Amino acid sequence: MFHHPQSIFFCAKILPINEVKVNIDVLLNEKIRGDCYRLLSACFYQPDKSLFVQENLLRNLAEALKRVCPPASVFAEEIERAIAKYTNEELLVDYAKLFVGPNELIAPPYGSIYLDKERKVMGDSTIKTMELYREAGLAISDDFKELPDHIAVELEFMYYLVFKETEALEKSDIDTAHKFIKMQQEFLNSFLGLWINNFCERIENGTDNEFYRALARCVSAFIMNSVIPDKIMSEKAQGVLN
Repeated sequence: MFHHPQSIFFCAKILPINEVKVNIDVLLNEKIRGDCYRLLSACFYQPDKSLFVQENLLRNLAEALKRVCPPASVFAEEIERAIAKYTNEELLVDYAKLFVGPNELIAPPYGSIYLDKERKVMGDSTIKTMELYREAGLAISDDFKELPDHIAVELEFMYYLVFKETEALEKSDIDTAHKFIKMQQEFLNSFLGLWINNFCERIENGTDNEFYRALARCVSAFIMNSVIPDKIMSEKAQGVLN
């Protein structure tokens, strides 16, 4: 979905920071936190039950959340149990009712519906979201047909920001790591974190599908309880990252 413009991706400069080492436990937690965003993003695309099962996506999500956000892991386990109750066709039907149409959407998956006074897609908040994507060095792929502030896109963007943070930490590039942490905070405080609860409430109130109801509880609990580290470095060097 996202692609990295080569002129930006390959020209990034790494600033050396002497005698600073990353706390390895913190780094591992951050990688797992990023994976949670990626796995949750996958759950909001058109469902493919066989993919969920074969790739152990839901089990991986539950295990990851146990480490970084226990309140959300309870709901992830509910998701895993619930999917067994539905055929792929049933999941597709309920997905369409909630997020696609053709009738009025029960839970529109676009941030601008909740953030802009006009309550329409491609509003001012969408434009600002795209500006943040560009600031992070990203662009929407030409073959991606959804809008830039779709829930799956915003969750994947958070995964990317955490990925870039951990990539910098592995190189002891503290300035760049802080840059991407600040971008995470800005995106949650000004965009995703402002509309996620309203969106999830619409899902819970609008369907009897246990899979999507548990997914709504899970993503809401994760966004509201996931901690962006204030301090990502240990005070003293503790070993060398391989």
